Amino acid sequence: MAVSDPVADMLTKIRNAVSAGHEKVDIHPSKIKLEVVKIFKNEGYVKNFKKTTQDGKSVIRIFLKYDDGQKPIIHGIKKISSPGRRIYAGYRKMPRVFNGHGILIVSTSTGVITGKKATERKVGGELICSVW
Repeated sequence: MAVSDPVADMLTKIRNAVSAGHEKVDIHPSKIKLEVVKIFKNEGYVKNFKKTTQDGKSVIRIFLKYDDGQKPIIHGIKKISSPGRRIYAGYRKMPRVFNGHGILIVSTSTGVITGKKATERKVGGELICSVW
């Protein structure tokens, strides 16, 4: 079955794997998904990730992160833009996630970056998702 929003599908797979307590999750690769996963890794929401080949198909394997009490680091993921309704924000009106305790992922003309970096670089763009 064709997926109309691959990034939303990836976020749903991560959300479901975290709620089920899985150690890792495999997703189909694309450039934007890889950039989003890199941001998750840099911000400390996932342990690690790697591109591998499984059954002749390329996949991104994401290793999920839990604290000492086996509670997930990712408490929630929300997709903001959708294929039918794109949401854009300038750097002056960049929303904050849980008063700065979460991150916002933005697709800008300089690449996929966090909302904080977009504000620092004074660039706006499409709001992809928020993570807390």
